[in-house]
Amino acid sequence: MKRLVRTKKDLGNSIREIRLERDMTQKELANLSGIWQETISKIETGTANPRMGTISLLLSALDLEFVLTPRSKSSLKDWEKIFTNGL
Repeated sequence: MKRLVRTKKDLGNSIREIRLERDMTQKELANLSGIWQETISKIETGTANPRMGTISLLLSALDLEFVLTPRSKSSLKDWEKIFTNGL
């Protein structure tokens, strides 16, 4: 179940997909993580700028972890996109 996450929108989509795969509501995830349901909604839609601690709490509640690997086939345009659209 590896997912490539390069932007905050990618992160939100991944969190939502995994939550739904586990038949979990945003409210249930909020209860497990201690993060407000409204914040989870904003993260899932890519409209929030969550802190690392918030992301860590969500990943822990979903029994997930960060794994950092070298970027695959990136180009200067990929980097420009990240910094103009935000993470």
